[in-house]
Amino acid sequence: MKIFKKKYKVKDNQLIIDLPNTFNEISSVIVTIEEDLNDHQKKIELMKKASKDPLFLADIKEVNNDFKFADSDAL
Repeated sequence: MKIFKKKYKVKDNQLIIDLPNTFNEISSVIVTIEEDLNDHQKKIELMKKASKDPLFLADIKEVNNDFKFADSDAL
């Protein structure tokens, strides 16, 4: 599997990607569009939302339970 990752500018809601030559014989690719969250304030707002998300909080609780004895002297 070849992976190519690069940040692009979007213009007029369009994106044109020129693939590197190493992809010359590949006929199919998967494209994932992820918003670039460089803005610090946007990241803070997302973290605030996550802190109230029930699924996120359940995941955190599960991870904490999985590792609750990792730091204890009982090991």
